[in-house]
Amino acid sequence: MASVLSQAPVGTLTPGALSPERAVPDHIERPNYVGLAEPPKYTGPDAFDATTVARIRRAGQLAADAMVATGELIRPGVTTDELDAFAHDYLVRHGAYPSCLLYRGFPKSICTSVNEVICHGIPDSTVLNSGDIVNLDITAFLDGAHGDHNVTFLVGDVDQESQLLVERTKEAMMRGIRAVKPGRPINVIGRAIESYARRFKYGVVQEFIGHGVGPAFHTGLVIPHYDAAPEYSQPMEPGMVFTIEPMLTLGTRHWDMWEDGWTAVTRDRKRTAQFEHTIVVTQDGSEILTLPSAG
Repeated sequence: MASVLSQAPVGTLTPGALSPERAVPDHIERPNYVGLAEPPKYTGPDAFDATTVARIRRAGQLAADAMVATGELIRPGVTTDELDAFAHDYLVRHGAYPSCLLYRGFPKSICTSVNEVICHGIPDSTVLNSGDIVNLDITAFLDGAHGDHNVTFLVGDVDQESQLLVERTKEAMMRGIRAVKPGRPINVIGRAIESYARRFKYGVVQEFIGHGVGPAFHTGLVIPHYDAAPEYSQPMEPGMVFTIEPMLTLGTRHWDMWEDGWTAVTRDRKRTAQFEHTIVVTQDGSEILTLPSAG
């Protein structure tokens, strides 16, 4: 529904109450970081063979299917904890571990970032209201591989400024994806994103980045979303798998961290949006690995 409001409100979000940790059935394989303060250092390759890419694609497709199903629940009156509970159950019913759960101690199975939250919002008793925007970040660990995906949704009747931010953030991600090609430096991705975002005077968050993903949740490969040249000039090569996940803001790119150590909010409390796909570099471009199954 189109809103009569043209400008986005400035945020006033505060932390809600957390529910108990959700259980994962014993038969589901855990990532190697569960139970540790930080994940073991990844020492494997950045580019993978076809068999490994196929495993990442299956995990990514499941994350995307969970996103579609969870997104259908978004409406005024729903809590972010209810969204977490649904996504958690969806993933474990399909034999996957929710990658966010207990990664560096993160207490929930997905991230839910509302309005001024840039990323890593913790699902809790917060109630979504008409006019909000909310990003869901869902990662599935299946058959030894992670697939990482996020989408920003509109809740009810949303102002035009926020609608445009969401639409343009998705387009910024797609422009970054279209910039991927073997032989090009990684920094062309951020250049494509930032040059587009600047048209609208959006802030482009620099400190939270895209990353290599596959057997590890974060492999160490860094994908900036801003023009970082001449840094990050490593050439892309076929078989590389990484996320592209720009975070654009209506104001400053700078942020503050809540006391929980996870929730990053814009310093001016203006709204922010994010989209993310996991992609693999192909012989002539890229393939998105986090698309939902047909039908």
